[in-house]
Parts: sequence; structure tokens; C-alpha cells
Amino acid sequence: MAQGTISRERSFFGQPAPLANLFGVELWERFSFYGMQGILLIYLYYEAARGGLGIDEGTATSIVGAYGGSVYLATVIGAWLADRMFGPERVLFGSAILVMAGHVALAVIPGVAGVAAGLVLVALGSGGVKATATAIVGLLYAEGDDRRDAGFSIFYLGINLGALVGPLLTGLLQQEAGFHWGFAAAAVGMAIGLTQYAFGRRRLPASAHEVANPLPAGRRPLVFGIAALVVVLVAVLALTGLIPADRLSAIVVVLSILAAVAYFAVILTSHRIDDVERRRVLAFIPMFVASAAFWSLYQQQFTVVTIYSDKRLDRDLGGWEMPVSWVQSINPVFIIVLSGVFAAVWTRLGDRQPSTPVKFAAGTAIMGVAFLLFLPFAGAASVPLLGLTGILFVFTIAELLLSPVGLSLTTKLAPQAFRTQMVALFFLSVALGTALSGTLAGYYSEDREVAYFGILGLIAIVLGGILLALSPLLRRLMGGVR
Repeated sequence: MAQGTISRERSFFGQPAPLANLFGVELWERFSFYGMQGILLIYLYYEAARGGLGIDEGTATSIVGAYGGSVYLATVIGAWLADRMFGPERVLFGSAILVMAGHVALAVIPGVAGVAAGLVLVALGSGGVKATATAIVGLLYAEGDDRRDAGFSIFYLGINLGALVGPLLTGLLQQEAGFHWGFAAAAVGMAIGLTQYAFGRRRLPASAHEVANPLPAGRRPLVFGIAALVVVLVAVLALTGLIPADRLSAIVVVLSILAAVAYFAVILTSHRIDDVERRRVLAFIPMFVASAAFWSLYQQQFTVVTIYSDKRLDRDLGGWEMPVSWVQSINPVFIIVLSGVFAAVWTRLGDRQPSTPVKFAAGTAIMGVAFLLFLPFAGAASVPLLGLTGILFVFTIAELLLSPVGLSLTTKLAPQAFRTQMVALFFLSVALGTALSGTLAGYYSEDREVAYFGILGLIAIVLGGILLALSPLLRRLMGGVR
């Protein structure tokens, strides 16, 4: 048995037993995350009479895009802390505490102050949870274990169980009792997840507690000083209004690009990686670009699709109007149904399954097709719920071809000295795409739907075609990794 892996005798649906604990904490973290995000945008732009803050719609989408991008940008911080200072398991536990604190702030602090405090804490905490939980799942498998992709698909099922139930509960509470009750439900869900994880954290493999590339003790004061300076600088800029809210998503786009370039440069020039590892990192660059393009469309579920559902969708269910946030539970239903199917298909195909670059290419192109499917409804007075459901089904197919596969890929391509930080690179592509989803949403309007959905859909299809053409070269660079 390889060091840091779990024997096949102990299993969770045929997977290593500790996957169950990681499955559970991610389920509850996603319950709270998507439950809150399901009502966040409408909380920002609904007028005070409806319980909202009355913020301009364009500014609200920029805030949501920036927040979503910051979550994934924060994976860089979590991954660095895991690889250089504390180890992934300790960072995961501390990050989960931050997430719960953020949801509590949203629930009990009124107005913009509650939004600011809550979103900062949730972004930092969720970023730390995502980077480390994914890396720890990768540590459960030996190199070459053909259960890995299936295991990540099951882990992804936990994510989507939380994503299904979260918006249903918070949306219902928001509609019937008010926004702060919805935020409180998210806080309670995270508390449950934190408790269950605390009881099972000792059963994780020893490698989950290791610090892969320890930071020398003499450099720690400098690092802490820089971190404190950054926090103070951001706080001053925010309080003085020098960071305009309607430009937040664009700022996060720029930060994501700079962070990604810096990370690739640091890893590729490191003396701690060999030539095979360096070629594998190079192979990831085109897939990073495709992933960012995919997420810039997919994450519009929380910007454009939310506005679309609020203003264009027929949500009448037998005389009762369905909450806006319930639309965001449609995709998780499909994920729950199909993730097991995809896991079974990849397991059955084994080494005959399509390579990862081909899966990425297909996922990117199919996401483009999903955007083109909005075109038949352009100009319609009211969009049927069944029509949007069909479009979100195509979203799901694209997601299952790229997202869990991307998580798995980063753990396979990761150099030994950068295993958690390589996962953060994948999440940087999500950060870039999510922030772009907020920026792009500023160009959406009902009278420009043909141009908006048509242009973005075609761009994604072209990018998928380019990646497909590059796939033979990328497979050679990946050095035996599929």
C-alpha cells in the first residue's frame, strides 16, 4: 500500500472509508454556501419594502461575481497555508469555522455591514475548505488507482446534495419569513457540518496532516506582516470608497489573472520539481483557460440566470409562486441523478475512457451549446419553467465532463511539493470565470438576449474545438496521466 493512501478493505461505496467524512463536511458547507448564494443577489437589489437593500442591479451582479470569484481566489490562501504552514487538515477545520461565522454575521448584522462582514468571512472560509478538502480526497488514492475519478464523482455528489437542499430551504424561509431567516438556516447547516467533521477528522490519512513544503521559521514574521498590511490596505480602500462596488468583479478578474500567472511561474521555475512534473504543469495551462471560459458561463446561474428567473420565468405552480432561489436547485437534481451514472461509466471504461483534455473540450463546447439554447426564448413574454429546466440539464452535462474531472486532474498532475497549491490553480480558473460571470452580467438585458447568449455560446464552442485539436499534444506532455 502506498504511503498516504487507504487500503481497499475499508470502503465507502467501494471507495476509501474516510471519503465519507469529507463527503459530509463538503455537503453541509455547500448547503450553507449555495443556500446563502441562492438569495444573495435578490437581497442586494430588492427594494427595502421587500426586505432587500435596494442596490442597483448592475452593482449587485458585480458584488455577487466578485464575491464568488473571491471564494475561489481564497483557495490560493488556503492552499498556501496548507502546504507551507499547517497542513491541509488543520486548514480545512479552521476554514469551516470561518464559514459558519460568516453566515452568522449575515443572519444577525443588518444592512451593508452584515453583507460586508459575512461575505468576507464566507469567502475566506469556503476558499480554504475547497482547496484542502479536494486535496485530501486525492490523498486517499494511490497513484494509478482507477477508482480516483469515480471517487471524485461521489465527492461531487455530496457537494450537490448540499446545493440542492440549501436554496430550497433558504428560499422558502426568505419568501415566508424574511432574508435573515434564510441566512440563519445557512449558519445552522454549517454548524452541523463542522460538528460531524470534528468527530471524524482523526481517521484521515497521516499525509493529510503533513506540511508539504514548510516555510522556514525565520520568514514567518515577514509573511504575517505582509498579510496584515494587505488586510489594512483593503479595509482602507473599501471604507474610503476607492474600490467602487460596481467594479468589484473586474478587480477580482485582474487579481485572478495575476495570481494564476504568478502561481504558474513559481511552480514551473521551482527547483523542487523534475522535468516530468514540469511538463505536466505546462499541459494544464490550456485546460486552465478552457476551465475559466466554462465557469464564466456556468456561474451565470447566480447572476444572469437569477435575474432571468426573477423577471422572465413563469414560476407559477398551481397558483403558488415558486421562490426565485429554487431554480438553483434544478441543476443539483440532475447532478445527483447523473453523477453516479458518470462515475459508473468512467469506472467501467477504465483506461478506455476519453482523455481528460477531450473531456474538458467537450464540457466547454457543450456549455456553449447550453447558452445557444436560450435563443428560442428571446423576446418571449414569459419563459416556461420546463424550457429553463432543459437548458440547465445541458449545463449539468457540461459540468460533469469538466468540474469533477478537473478536480481529479489537478491531484494527478500536481508536483509533490505543490500538491495542494496545484488544486488552488484549478480553483483560480473558477475564480477567474466566476468573477467574469459578474462582469459579463452587466451587458445582459432583455432586449439584447440574442447577441448576449449567441456570442458567448459561440465563443465557448470555438474554444472547445481548439482544445480538442490540442489534446494529442497535451496527452504527451501529461506523461502517462490520462
